[in-house]
Amino acid sequence: MPSVKIITLGCAKNEVDSEEIAGVLAADGYELSANGDSTDAIVINTCGFLESAKKEGFEVIRQALSDKQKGKAGKVIVAGCLVQRMGTEIVKELPGVDAFVGVGQMGRFGEVMSQTLASKAQLFDVRPPHHRWADVGTRARAGQPWSAYLKISEGCDHKCAFCTIPSFRGRHVSKPIERILDEARDLAGRGAVELNLIAQDSTQYGYDLYKKFMLPELLRSLNGIDGIAWLRLFYCYPSRVTDELIETLATLPKALPYIDVPLQHADRDVLRAMKRPGSAETYLRMIEKLRSAMPDVAIRTTFIVGYPGETDQQFENLLAFVKEAQFDRLGAFLYSKESGTPAAEAQNQIPTRIKRERFDRLMRLQQPISLRRNQTWVGRTLEAIVEGRNGQYAIARTFRDAPEIDGQLFIKGDLKPGQMVSAQITRADVYDLFSEND
Repeated sequence: MPSVKIITLGCAKNEVDSEEIAGVLAADGYELSANGDSTDAIVINTCGFLESAKKEGFEVIRQALSDKQKGKAGKVIVAGCLVQRMGTEIVKELPGVDAFVGVGQMGRFGEVMSQTLASKAQLFDVRPPHHRWADVGTRARAGQPWSAYLKISEGCDHKCAFCTIPSFRGRHVSKPIERILDEARDLAGRGAVELNLIAQDSTQYGYDLYKKFMLPELLRSLNGIDGIAWLRLFYCYPSRVTDELIETLATLPKALPYIDVPLQHADRDVLRAMKRPGSAETYLRMIEKLRSAMPDVAIRTTFIVGYPGETDQQFENLLAFVKEAQFDRLGAFLYSKESGTPAAEAQNQIPTRIKRERFDRLMRLQQPISLRRNQTWVGRTLEAIVEGRNGQYAIARTFRDAPEIDGQLFIKGDLKPGQMVSAQITRADVYDLFSEND
């Protein structure tokens, strides 16, 4: 059978899509090629969120087209968000690509591949996303078997003024709860002990299907699956971090005291310009509730600096909020002007130099906060998943550390990847913890 190489760009949601593409193709008999000198087809699953992602995507696609010209690749198929976002414009810029497939067609990738390999005609399919989920069990895991992302919904109903995602991912569509539970059981059966729940907005889960927000109930159901030890929650919309959700996280044995809540800003007027709810005061009340229910909770958030019209005082308000909130994990982004969004039409764009200065100030403020939060764990014992080695240290993650984006725990000793261990923390730095007992 023909060989296929899949290249994934972008977020964890794209990683899941690529694993589903790989599973569909493997079920149809295609040979999945991770490396190799030549392949019958290259599939590039793209990100279209930011202009920087578009630039990266074009570089990778052009490299694949170069490989095709050299005889190292038979066909080049470009899939995912960038295709859906750009539409026919991407065909004009990349005429050598054999097929363009949008985000809603992942479940039919077998027929996409067979049609592309059999025809010289260019395939172009960016029909509105209908989120046809791949069959349970077909997903081909590409990462570490003990940790898996579990996508619970697609799309987004929010209208944030800076964001392009609803325009190409579509409206919010939840996976049926039984479908998610079947997928979780399948992942557990293949060795997963940690499930990382992802969506564009996890807290909206279930409303379209069940006419109520079902994330707490979903967590309670997942808590009963044998083999799963950790349930980690990402992408929570701040106004939907309800008392019920907090209580669920605090009381379920497998739900980690960890929550990812992208706030984007804290100044009320900037938030209104972003078309987002909330204020510094409401966010601080949410944080107080989280820490009251779970004293050890790890709170992750992200902010945008240099949003159009952001004044010096509004940025100072953000800094004051971050200082008071004392986040465990904080990510920041320079505002990116994205075509098709209301924010891109604003006249009061912030110069790149000022955006970079504000980014640097925010991260300099957060670093000692992160260090102090980490230092509170010195002398205490944490459970961790071992993931690899670095010299004399085993590299692990605790409940406070999400895959790929947070810190690590370095444990002195001979431990094997996939082990769950208890380790006493002996020291801490800004991002990482250390267990150096002999």
